Amino acid sequence: MSATQKKLFFLALFTLVGFVSLQIPFNKLAGSNVSFTLFDFFGPIAGAFLGPVFGITSVLAVEVGNILFKHSPWTTGAIIRLFPTLFAVYYFAMIKKGSGRWILAVPVLAILTFLAHPIGRQVPYYTLFWVIPLIAFKFRKNLFMKSLGATFTAHAVGGAAWIWAFNLKASIWQGLIPVVIAERLLFATGIAASYMVVKFTLNYLALKHVLPKLEISPS
Repeated sequence: MSATQKKLFFLALFTLVGFVSLQIPFNKLAGSNVSFTLFDFFGPIAGAFLGPVFGITSVLAVEVGNILFKHSPWTTGAIIRLFPTLFAVYYFAMIKKGSGRWILAVPVLAILTFLAHPIGRQVPYYTLFWVIPLIAFKFRKNLFMKSLGATFTAHAVGGAAWIWAFNLKASIWQGLIPVVIAERLLFATGIAASYMVVKFTLNYLALKHVLPKLEISPS
């Protein structure tokens, strides 16, 4: 199998597994209307195995495919939800080497965008969440910190877009603070655990000659 064929094979495999994981509910966070699926843990790690371009392609294909499969309407919220995970994919894939340093501009721009909104200026402390990816960069060799940076990068993109699209009241953003803390700690833990499970599984299946060997970057 050539290198190109191998990449396309794993692209198709990750897209299929990603789509299946998106259909499996994991939990519903108390105090929120957010329902988690296994894809929330699996999606951001795709770039670590496929590279950032193929990883983003896989995740976007899963998200768009899911909307088409379920015949969901293309609402503003649905369109916004397509993008945050793509930035998490890039963060997780590239930040470990320092070669993806530019991704740190994303949470910074998200902070500025949020504060540019009149409601955002009433809750400026909400944007402190988005300083976390910048701090996590300093500890990028740690798998959990990298996962935490990735999930808060996604949160930054979604939050900055959401306030301009829906003009949520300041009281709503205030009420979301404890929800976000619990939600993102769970996401970071799930992302780190998913990475270890997928890495072990791929190595094991390659050893047993079930799958071709995939070069996996160290965590």
